[in-house]
Amino acid sequence: MKMTRLLLLSFFCLLSLGLATDEIVADITCQAETGLQSEFGIPHELEGEFFPGIPKINYEGPSSKNPLAYKWYNAEEKILGKKMKDWLRFSVAFWHTFRGTGADPFGAPTKSWPWEDGTNSLAMALRRMKANFEFLKKLGVERWCFHDRDIAPDGITLAEGTEIRPLWGTAQLFMHPRYMHGAATSPDMHVYAYAASQVKKAMEVTNELGGENFVFWGGREGYQTLLNTDLKKELDHMARFLQAAVNWKKSIGFNGTLLIEPKPQEPTKHQYDWDAATTMGFLQRYGLADEFKLNIECNHATLSGHSCHHELEMARIYGMLGNIDANTGDAQTGWDTDQFLTDISEATLIMLTVIKNGGLAPGGFNFDAKLRRESVDVEDLFIAHISGMDTLARGLRNAAQLLQDGTLTELVQKRYESFDSKLGASIKEGSLSFEELEKKAIEWGEPPLTSGKQEFAEMIFQSYL
Repeated sequence: MKMTRLLLLSFFCLLSLGLATDEIVADITCQAETGLQSEFGIPHELEGEFFPGIPKINYEGPSSKNPLAYKWYNAEEKILGKKMKDWLRFSVAFWHTFRGTGADPFGAPTKSWPWEDGTNSLAMALRRMKANFEFLKKLGVERWCFHDRDIAPDGITLAEGTEIRPLWGTAQLFMHPRYMHGAATSPDMHVYAYAASQVKKAMEVTNELGGENFVFWGGREGYQTLLNTDLKKELDHMARFLQAAVNWKKSIGFNGTLLIEPKPQEPTKHQYDWDAATTMGFLQRYGLADEFKLNIECNHATLSGHSCHHELEMARIYGMLGNIDANTGDAQTGWDTDQFLTDISEATLIMLTVIKNGGLAPGGFNFDAKLRRESVDVEDLFIAHISGMDTLARGLRNAAQLLQDGTLTELVQKRYESFDSKLGASIKEGSLSFEELEKKAIEWGEPPLTSGKQEFAEMIFQSYL
């Protein structure tokens, strides 16, 4: 099959992500030549299906009872003048979907997928990639996201000959012991240099694959205690690291967006990009605000004490909303459980922000979510993504109707209508001094109490769910 050949041959670009040894970083040129198949011993018998019992997922409408069909997501249907697939720009997370094992701190892996052979060989990496592209095509999803270390085994490194391409790539700078003190914020310059080399290669490969964004998630960029930490030095070093990444992006002609993904803690006690406001303040302080946008993960938002809607609105109003990692947590658990988003109310709030933002392109919705430990059937992978896609599609429909109706918008505008007066305009322009405002306050007397109409706003919102 020609397509299978393209998928396998394209994989060789990512071989360069494998970093030659623990001591030195290899700069292997990205190639996709037929001779490489025999050179690396890549098997030719990967032509079959990994999901033979799963049909291509189609839209059947809200009345359908078929678990392997979309009820709300109709890719080509236009909402507010734009196709649903262009509003949502869905992406599958390779690490959760094809590397997730079901293991947790208290239990061994529970999942045994048909493409796995128990090794971390190059041939095994190719099988996973073949399964990934088959999965994407059956879902009708055109994008995927990856960590470098989840794709290629250490020590060895994909261009794609189809329309499927990475929404974003990233370098995994948190799992290996060398990064236990951080990567860009490590007190050891040798680690800092290694991390820079890894980001360099991962960005090159993302560019080679036609990736649209590159993400920085600083899972170890933080501290456990300030007693042994030079806070200013670590923040300065992280800023220099990000500036060097910007410089490299420009030097290789990568036109994608650089994204930072805030998270308050876990695995560190305190992570430097705690939330959207903290991250934007950091970028502004170091002159990087024009070079980065934010990748907001909903579960990270709740860990920082905010709602996902809050974090998205903060990023949007400052022009920094770049991408959304679509997931949710469990309110009773309290940690980063990375569950698929199925809350229609939450999805509607999210889509209100996305519509106001004019969409997310070149970003999108990445399902940074994993099956529960107890879900072990291949079919569950499809059902989970179908459910997540339908939830956000339903949220898009709800939000569009809510905004078209205009009742909630009118309620909000009415709350601030005093600022639409001539005097209010002068306040917004900053042309009135405290002295002039004091005179007006004395003239007007005690301000009247006006209702915030919260219950009415909630009634309006709930009526569209």
